[in-house]
Formats: sequence, structure tokens, C-alpha cells
Amino acid sequence: MTPLVVLACGNPSRGDDAIGPALLARIAKAFPELPTVEDFQFQVEHVLDMEEAALVLFLDAGTGDLPPISFTEVFPHKDTGSASTHAMEPSGLLAVFETVVGRAPPPAFVFCVRGETFGLGEPMSEAAVARLDEAWPLLGELCETPDAEIWRARVTVPSSAPRA
Repeated sequence: MTPLVVLACGNPSRGDDAIGPALLARIAKAFPELPTVEDFQFQVEHVLDMEEAALVLFLDAGTGDLPPISFTEVFPHKDTGSASTHAMEPSGLLAVFETVVGRAPPPAFVFCVRGETFGLGEPMSEAAVARLDEAWPLLGELCETPDAEIWRARVTVPSSAPRA
């Protein structure tokens, strides 16, 4: 069993949507032993990447009302926002995990850094670049201590979804 698998989504060609891949690159450099997965979107195939994990960390850019840096636990919940299986929320992936693998998914958390601009061909905003540096101490600490109970004590945004 792998202690931690880190999955990041984002498109480096869309401004601050590059936040997830940028965070993943820092993790891969500092913790080369950790299995990492990068894609433009979370997809059903990523369930297989989580199968041997004791803990899962999703990295993504956020928008809207989210704090500049947020860390929350996520639970299985069927997605209702997409008519296709090409893009899923982490909670939807966890629900698919239960169906496909036939057991409860590993504890999972979402680490999100809020972005400001997402236009095609735009560079990452100055605010996002600064937030990457601000986010690193907590993110590095999480990767050093892959333990769900310790992580639950570090959550900055309580989950709105009930535990399954």
C-alpha cells in the first residue's frame, strides 16, 4: 500500500488553472518518492490511481468565494454537475471508487489555491504565484506526514458533505 497518492488537475495554458500542476511540480521535486498524477481534469480513470493508496490528496485551482488557500476533507458523493464522465469532482471520483473497487475509498483531501484569471494563453497571475509560495509550508508539511488524523486537524475549510 502506498501511503499517499497526489492527483493534480489544471491546464497550464489557462492562466491560474496552472496552479494544480505547479503545486504538483513542487511536490514531485521535494518528495520524489510520492506517486503523482497530473491531468487537465479529474476523470474516472483516476480511480485506478487511488486503488493502492492509504491517503489521497487532490490539488486544484479555486475560484469565487474560496479563501486564498483552502484544505478540506472530501467524501464520496455522486456528481450532479456534469452530463459526461470526462470531468469529475473529487467527491464523484470517490463515489465511483466505491462502485468499481467495491470498498470505501481511502481518506481524501482537497488542497486548493484560489486563482484570479483563467484566460487561454494568459500567464499565471501575480496573486496566484504569491499564493503558491504561501501554500507551500502547509502543503510540504502534509506531504511529510501522510496521516489522515493529522490532516483532519489541519483542515482550513470544513467539508459540507457528510461522511459516507
